[in-house]
Amino acid sequence: MTQFTLLRAGNPLADPLEQLCVLRAASTGFPSFDESLQRCSQFPLVAGGVEVLQVNVGKVCNQTCAHCHVDAGPDRRESMSQETAEACLAVLARTDIPTLDITGGAPEMNPQFRRLVEGARNLGRRAIDRCNLTILVAPGFEDLAAYLAEHEVEIVASLPCYLEENTDRQRGDGVFARSIEALRELNSLGYGRGNSKHILTLVYNPVGVSLPPDQDELEAAYREQLAARHGVAFDRLYTIANMPISRFLDDLLRSGKYEAYMQKLIDAFNPAAVEGLMCRTTLSVDWRGRLYDCDFNQMLDLPLAEDMPRTIFEFDAERLAGRRIATGPHCFGCTAGAGSSCQGAIAAGRRH
Repeated sequence: MTQFTLLRAGNPLADPLEQLCVLRAASTGFPSFDESLQRCSQFPLVAGGVEVLQVNVGKVCNQTCAHCHVDAGPDRRESMSQETAEACLAVLARTDIPTLDITGGAPEMNPQFRRLVEGARNLGRRAIDRCNLTILVAPGFEDLAAYLAEHEVEIVASLPCYLEENTDRQRGDGVFARSIEALRELNSLGYGRGNSKHILTLVYNPVGVSLPPDQDELEAAYREQLAARHGVAFDRLYTIANMPISRFLDDLLRSGKYEAYMQKLIDAFNPAAVEGLMCRTTLSVDWRGRLYDCDFNQMLDLPLAEDMPRTIFEFDAERLAGRRIATGPHCFGCTAGAGSSCQGAIAAGRRH
């Protein structure tokens, strides 16, 4: 069955405000995230600096994945301008933020992608590309893998499973085969071989309503299976839980599993994961230049605190470094079990 974006399908959940209303209404009776923080003496949640500038360059993508929290796809047109990209690089130039994390959509499809990469690398900063792999073998992008290798860009690539059936179920027919083709090309360029200049990280997220398994154990399984079945190598694996927003929220509501999934996340709340939440050291920028605490808050259009700068053009490192973080029911997705962030699992295990 063809997957459409929520926007193209005319789904009300394409509107972030509608998502927030649904989340809040559907969470009636559950403890709030802030209440859970209060019980473990970690309220309010505040940032501890800005170590990562995560730039979401837009919603244009060559895929339409069933779990996508961005609602990205080929029919989307939201795309970062040159002016906004230059403002992001200007912030890097006048601060000591060490990492530029470029995401999307398929970020490589944005006209500013290579300018962002080269600008960050010329400043001596770490550059991360959140890659869906298939873009590396798409027409018109034949030189992309070599470009990433030349500029020593760290690749964080989604591969929901080492089995073809499970990956294609979540991301579309033929995606797994094209992903393997891309991984082999990356391996030929030195990625996934233990070279610190060419780091290749794979990302797992569950196909359904389960929480991610132990990250170290799953990494070992991925390593064994991908090597044996396809001759593919990688450096590390991140496990990330599915967030109850956007297309996954729509699926939960349609299947009547929203309450059960939220209860699972709440029951698995792990205070040990709070300190390592990505929002505490990451600042998110959307394609228009607006600032958010994380990419998930960005997709819900949940803004920074009222007294904070609202756009990259007003960036104030000192004020943003200790900001109070906006929270909601979706935040339980980042603190369940071993925790979940853009850097994978946070805590060693669940502790009450």
